[in-house]
Amino acid sequence: VILEPIVQGAGGMKFYSPWYLEQVRILCDEFDVLLICDEIATGFGRTGELFACNHGNGVTPDILCLGKALTGGYMTMGATITTQKVSEGISLNNGVFMHGPTFMGNPLASSVAYASVNLLLDSPWKTRVEQTEQALSHGLDKLSKYSVVQNVRTLGAIGVCELKDPVPDMTLVQDVLLSHGVWLRPFGKLIYTMPPFN
Repeated sequence: VILEPIVQGAGGMKFYSPWYLEQVRILCDEFDVLLICDEIATGFGRTGELFACNHGNGVTPDILCLGKALTGGYMTMGATITTQKVSEGISLNNGVFMHGPTFMGNPLASSVAYASVNLLLDSPWKTRVEQTEQALSHGLDKLSKYSVVQNVRTLGAIGVCELKDPVPDMTLVQDVLLSHGVWLRPFGKLIYTMPPFN
């Protein structure tokens, strides 16, 4: 089972209950199925927990995919972390399932990731994310009164305004937003932000 924990990014910026994530973990264990969590957008504090998986009680994925915030956005780098069981399975038969891209382990990107993660963990990131969530809620909740707005939601440092219909002219919307110094990404019926908090 592959999922984005707690927040479906490309699936409509929808938030779901930690209970669902917990139940998926239970079913994966029951039927001996791997749980793969894509934390590329949600990892490193974005949702208010270090990893969105942590919203679920006792949820540890078998495979965890990381990126974006791994280097604080300064360099491209991704990482895949596995349980010992998965790692041993990949390594069987002389590592027939081993795979390494050309630039795997890039020393510069690795150094940037190391520094970025340490900066995050040594900061009051959780407080900053809570403050960001409060500010987003305060600002976005005002949009609920407009008839074109279907839903407004926030979670951690993620703010979403879902419209009833798709944005008719994204270029126009972006130009208006930029003229006010606002950087948001219109996407179909969504206008959302994931501002930096560190």
